[in-house]
Order: sequence, then structure tokens, then C-alpha cells
Amino acid sequence: MDTTRLPALVDELIATACDAHSRRAGHTLHGNSARHLRQTVIALAASTELGEHQSPGEATLQVLRGDVTLTAGDDEWHGMTGDLITIPDARHNLRANEDSAVLLTVLAN
Repeated sequence: MDTTRLPALVDELIATACDAHSRRAGHTLHGNSARHLRQTVIALAASTELGEHQSPGEATLQVLRGDVTLTAGDDEWHGMTGDLITIPDARHNLRANEDSAVLLTVLAN
């Protein structure tokens, strides 16, 4: 069995994001191009955005730490530590309102 201590990984990724030019960092926990299910921890330094992008398929976003805003068209969701949302099948943007880490789970077709 593969296991990951999420609090330690979140600490590491947030520190990396805060030092990175892009102000973000990520680590895939499970999955690759040969699998349907993929889980990735994404850390964003405060005020960093992923930029508008299309959903790659069925996906959820869980806030592991921090405060984020997901925007899809006119809809906006404000998530804090412990919150979970199903990502809409539409172009969307993710913004970190403070140093944050999320768990993105995607079921690719």
C-alpha cells in the first residue's frame, strides 16, 4: 500500500510554492496517463491563480489548508480547510486567498 502524510506534504509544497517564481507547486499522489483516477496536491502562495482552464473530466477539489475561490463563469465558490466541491464541467479559475493547498481528484476519460 502507498501512503502519504498529507500534513507534511502540504507544509513542503506550500514552502516550495512561496519560494517558486510561479508561486505554485504540485505533487501527484496517484495516477498517470495509464490510469483513469488521478489525485494531485496543488499548493498556491497567497494571491496566486491557476488561470482559467477547462475541466479535464469528472473532478473534485478538497481544500487541505487555506482559503481559495473557484470561479466558473458567473458562479463563485469560496472554500476553506476541509471543504469539498465538485468542479463544474466548464472553464474555471482557482485563486488562493492565502497560502493554500488543495487535493484535486480527476477521473479522466
